[in-house]
Amino acid sequence: MAVATHTSSEEEAMILEVVRQLVSEKVAPRAAEIDEKGEFAYDIKKLFAENDLMGIPFPAEYGGLGGSFVTYVKVVEEIAKACASSSLIVAVQELGALPILIGGSDEQKKRYIPKLASGEWIAAYALTEAGSGSDAAGSMRTRAEKKGAKWILNGTKIWITHGSVADVICVFAVTDPTKGPGGISAFIVEKDFKGFKVGKKEKKMGIRGSPTVELSFEDCEVPAENLLGPEGEGFKIAMKVLDKSRPGIAAQALGIAAGALDYAANYAKERVAFGKPIGQQQGVGFLLADMKTEVEAARLLVYECARKCDENAPDVGLWAAMCKLKAGDVAMSVTTDAVQILGGFGYSTEYPVERMMRDAKITQIYEGTQQIQRLVISRALVGKWKPPANGST
Repeated sequence: MAVATHTSSEEEAMILEVVRQLVSEKVAPRAAEIDEKGEFAYDIKKLFAENDLMGIPFPAEYGGLGGSFVTYVKVVEEIAKACASSSLIVAVQELGALPILIGGSDEQKKRYIPKLASGEWIAAYALTEAGSGSDAAGSMRTRAEKKGAKWILNGTKIWITHGSVADVICVFAVTDPTKGPGGISAFIVEKDFKGFKVGKKEKKMGIRGSPTVELSFEDCEVPAENLLGPEGEGFKIAMKVLDKSRPGIAAQALGIAAGALDYAANYAKERVAFGKPIGQQQGVGFLLADMKTEVEAARLLVYECARKCDENAPDVGLWAAMCKLKAGDVAMSVTTDAVQILGGFGYSTEYPVERMMRDAKITQIYEGTQQIQRLVISRALVGKWKPPANGST
């Protein structure tokens, strides 16, 4: 996957200034309503598309901005400070397009990436199943069978972010059940393909403005040319996608935490108790100090991982796991502390920190749970144990 790394500091500063202005003027005022209504914000998607935010991480040769990965995560962070659901409009576009960028042919990239980079089309990524979450390779049940010039897909995917609004979905299915992970292939499915259906929409605790749905494939007909990469390479593509998508979720988590910290700190300057602002009370002041330190530690990890993504560093998978682990935990702890600082007001939907706390939790779950991140990190350190062939220890 070719991602440009030449975004200059001046270009990045210009992009981020535009993003901050859009967030302040358009996104932040809509955040509470987006959460309350639980509807995909097409107006925000249009706003982002018109300002080229959808195409930041995509190569210029396919209609993207060719921006650096560092710039991309900073954009996601800035949006997430105000609205986690809106940040996913950018982050999931990257996630859904990554299988094509990583495993697609030049013809496939030319066909799909320009429409995704412009925001004309919305992308989604369909890997998870009811019995196949963290164990994606071992428990996948969706099948794909070659019949003439088409692949016939049958199965169900769940927890698919933006699945109900997507125009194109990258779907993973078993093409050879005898080969384990080597029998999984990836396909590009368009929403109007025969046999593709959108199922129930989940009612979620957080990120309510980002639709999460079930997708079903009932003799779904996929043209043979929509196979991504060689047959049997799907699981490898899926794992490479996670190396580049986890930093985006880490950036979302970082943004949620930073937004909650900013709100709590400003509140602590104004709220008076026992004769002085509560931020001057040591209990609250020290809490804010710890929140700030954790946010900055997470930010350094996220930015360093993004830099490694730009360089296609060999250890990017390790760094993706570490930054996602740290940022997700920081998002949860900082938003919880922000609610505590606001006290009863923090528990009210009239204040944004309760929404931020609800939004934060998912960052510890999707794109690999925190337990899976720890598994990735530990295996990078000590390797994956294999039982001896003779059964001895």
